[in-house]
Amino acid sequence: MPSSVEELVELLDLEVIEDNLFRGRQPDTQMQRVFGGQVLAQSLVAAVRTVQAPFTCHSLHSYFLRPGDTKVPIIYDVEAIRDGRSFCTRRVAARQHGRPIFFLTANFQKAEEGLEHQDRMPEVPSPEECAPAVDSDSTDKQRWLREWAALDVRLVADSREGGTLDTTDHAARSQWWIRASSTLPDDPVSQLAAFTYASDMTLLPATLVPHNLYIRSPGMQPVSLDHSIWFHRPFRADEWWLYDQVSPSASGGRGLALARIFSQDGVLVASVAQEGLIGARTAT
Repeated sequence: MPSSVEELVELLDLEVIEDNLFRGRQPDTQMQRVFGGQVLAQSLVAAVRTVQAPFTCHSLHSYFLRPGDTKVPIIYDVEAIRDGRSFCTRRVAARQHGRPIFFLTANFQKAEEGLEHQDRMPEVPSPEECAPAVDSDSTDKQRWLREWAALDVRLVADSREGGTLDTTDHAARSQWWIRASSTLPDDPVSQLAAFTYASDMTLLPATLVPHNLYIRSPGMQPVSLDHSIWFHRPFRADEWWLYDQVSPSASGGRGLALARIFSQDGVLVASVAQEGLIGARTAT
């Protein structure tokens, strides 16, 4: 995975093959399958490349179909579903070995004035008061630096056994401060794509909180099934954003996670939803 922000930016810069057809490179990784955030972000970039200003993405909805092969590039085929005066829609098929591994639909809108309201940001410690996700000289830290050093991720609190968040209103809750580990390019596409990449990191783990389990717990092999994002207001992915996550339900072998994303000054900038398989799985 990208070990720096520079490598992340390169990973999300797709090669143009033909009109509406792109190739995404693979990072140097020891992961057995493509990270979901990578195919999410690369698909979004492919869709954005086919849309003219002043349209900007306001939502995306996607399904993970097959595990991605980390050894070969991913081909992104963009279909222009609709081009209207205020909205336009793109559908992206990500393929490897001649088969689709992922589908994404993204909707774009011209900026408009309208009614405004938002949830209030929860009171949390500042990022500086929270420890990095891995802060020791352990094997976990070396793995983190090799695969995830492009991101600065800090646990605020959760509601697992011994955690500091209560479960009065939610079966599970988990909060993280996240940002790119150094400055990204100023263009909105780089900021949006980097956030989309990072948005897949901690959602499924939130569904394991009430069971006092972790992604790397014995027998666990969580698999993302779908992922949706609503972009409410512009923001920078290289500045701190709070990932306030809850898991309202787990059943049928699936866990659902919902999240609100706040900038550090309390603005609600995005919302995210994901469902995935949680448990021992060998294939999907």
